[in-house]
Amino acid sequence: MSQPLPHLPKPEFVLIRVEAPPEAPAQVAADLGEVGIPAGLIGYEYRPLSEPVFLAGIGERGLVAIATSGLSGRIAVDVATGHVVQIPTIDSASAHHVNSDLDSFSQCVAAAIARFPFYADGYEDRYEKVAEELRDLISGIDETALADNGFWETFCDDVAIGDYADWDA
Repeated sequence: MSQPLPHLPKPEFVLIRVEAPPEAPAQVAADLGEVGIPAGLIGYEYRPLSEPVFLAGIGERGLVAIATSGLSGRIAVDVATGHVVQIPTIDSASAHHVNSDLDSFSQCVAAAIARFPFYADGYEDRYEKVAEELRDLISGIDETALADNGFWETFCDDVAIGDYADWDA
């Protein structure tokens, strides 16, 4: 029998400003330094790196990794398009779409945090309904966000099966 996770405080949406690596184009550097990135989400789906890192060889002109995702993945900004992408593993040569831009990503994170706790009433039969509410919120912000097997689709699928039940107050 697994042990429940310890009670954690409700997450807060906070933007942090970070310095881009020198290889980052001016627009990406400005977005990271002036607009910022979310300080976190819920759990280990997204955790900012202490320092963004330029990753050459992925994407047309490279990526700026801004966070970890899961055990060994990364969340990054594609320097050619400005899209936010997820690299499934640290040694992966491919990236999956997350959001159309950094602002949309931040808005989706804010919406997910605002909707938390997901299962306040504790009823398992509501898990899928809550996931659908999140899908509606996220796609209302960025219609590209629910890409097949993407970050937000997977996050919502995890909500639908109750993966965040132990995180609720």
